[in-house]
Amino acid sequence: MNPAKRREIFLRLQAANPHPTTELEYHSTFELLIAVILSAQATDVSVNAATRQLFPVANTPQAILNLGETKLRNYVQRIGLYQTKSKHIIQTCKLLLEKHGGDVPQTRAELEALPGVGRKTANVVLNTAFGQPVIAVDTHIFRVANRTGLASGKTVLEVEHKLFKFTPDEFKHDAHHWLILHGRYVCQARKPKCGICSIVNLCEYRDKVI
Repeated sequence: MNPAKRREIFLRLQAANPHPTTELEYHSTFELLIAVILSAQATDVSVNAATRQLFPVANTPQAILNLGETKLRNYVQRIGLYQTKSKHIIQTCKLLLEKHGGDVPQTRAELEALPGVGRKTANVVLNTAFGQPVIAVDTHIFRVANRTGLASGKTVLEVEHKLFKFTPDEFKHDAHHWLILHGRYVCQARKPKCGICSIVNLCEYRDKVI
């Protein structure tokens, strides 16, 4: 795929959604961090359902520690891997208070040092909360990048590096959101909706469903 085609893809995604953002519901950087930790291998819908109950009760590191792991599990028990995630959230809250004054750190290394925070989670927080031009790659983005030819790669990290290299600077901040939404609602795993796709004539997928 050549640079002109990549630029046109992002121009079309931008035209359809000029100001994309995460579908996770949050009102602070800390709430975003917790929501993204919970979202691993879970839907945003299930996470939002849980945090609508949790955040009015506890939405700071100290408040969640005061709540305790057992009660925290009760709020998030419908989310996949909730027991492990609850443990990680408690550990993360302790570290935020001990090392960062209760604030969410703004560097990748510090974020990835928090329990339950991997590279993808760190990238989402860096991009969405702090405006850094990084691209988080989840299963949706991995699929879209490979299927369209936008950035082919065998691993998530390879796709991330290629997307960052090939995405024009003006689109880097929003690229993650455009691609995840495109994968979630149009370029779906089992049966892509090529008939309604705005970039179908630019996509290099050989088995289009039209």
